[in-house]
Amino acid sequence: MSTSNRKYKDSVFVDLFSEDEKAKENFLSLYNALHGTELKDTEQLKNVRLDQVLYMSFYNDVSYLVDNKVIVLAEHQSTINPNMPLRCLEYVSRLYESLFQSKEKYSRKLLNIPTPEFYVFYNGEDPFPCDKTLKLSEAFIESTEKPNLELTVKVININQKKRHPVLKNCKPMYEYTLFVETVRRWKKNDPQNAFQKAIEECIANGILSDYLKRKTKEVINMLLAEYDYETDIAVQRAEEREIAFAEGIEQGIEQGIEQGIEQGIEQGIERGIEQGIEQGSHQKALETAKLMKEANCELDFIVQMTRLCKEEIEAL
Repeated sequence: MSTSNRKYKDSVFVDLFSEDEKAKENFLSLYNALHGTELKDTEQLKNVRLDQVLYMSFYNDVSYLVDNKVIVLAEHQSTINPNMPLRCLEYVSRLYESLFQSKEKYSRKLLNIPTPEFYVFYNGEDPFPCDKTLKLSEAFIESTEKPNLELTVKVININQKKRHPVLKNCKPMYEYTLFVETVRRWKKNDPQNAFQKAIEECIANGILSDYLKRKTKEVINMLLAEYDYETDIAVQRAEEREIAFAEGIEQGIEQGIEQGIEQGIEQGIERGIEQGIEQGSHQKALETAKLMKEANCELDFIVQMTRLCKEEIEAL
């Protein structure tokens, strides 16, 4: 992907490890840190990035063919998405599709394909372990001991305080982590000039200094796009929470009304039965009192037997 076509939609992470003139050197350093190897020939690297697969409007992925493997990297500066294995499955499917011609897939000869590996580098501010493995099978509706399809994504926390070994063994990743922390600090202290101040401080301290000197303007534009994207996502999530909250209240009111009506009906029926029984008993007592009165029974005796008052009996 050429710089002129990117329109600054790449993140600094992607540019550093995929698009910059020294990106292959940086990536090879990271690959060696992940695998304990000492590969040095950048010519054996082939950039095989796909456009707009992991993210719809923001490029945040890196993928290379190297050492008979296809390595897919992504960066997260917000909460880790648990659906990354599914998204990586989609990504690698399209990647394999782009690597081989259709007729090759229908050949009788076994088609050898590069082994896929997936990594997510997390440098957000939410608590997260030093590393964690996400599995596609964890999303299956019915879990099985040995799923027929599996895909794993290794999430590595690159925040400096976690001291993951990859930071010690990969200088570009370590300095990138320091750069992100510097940007974050300046965003809190001086939002208006944060990016310029962070870049100046990093250059002065030898943090990605060559890269930042060469690409100061581009990095500022990438950071603007990057943080605008993160802000958009945060706003969308806040709006979704508000909508869900409002819908929850509305649904609660509707359910409350329905339950109230049902309870009212039940209570009405119950009360009606009680009143019917009471009215039926009273009518029976009146009829009994009338018969006793016609039989010339004493008034007090009739009151005792029917539990009616004297006025009701005398009125019969």
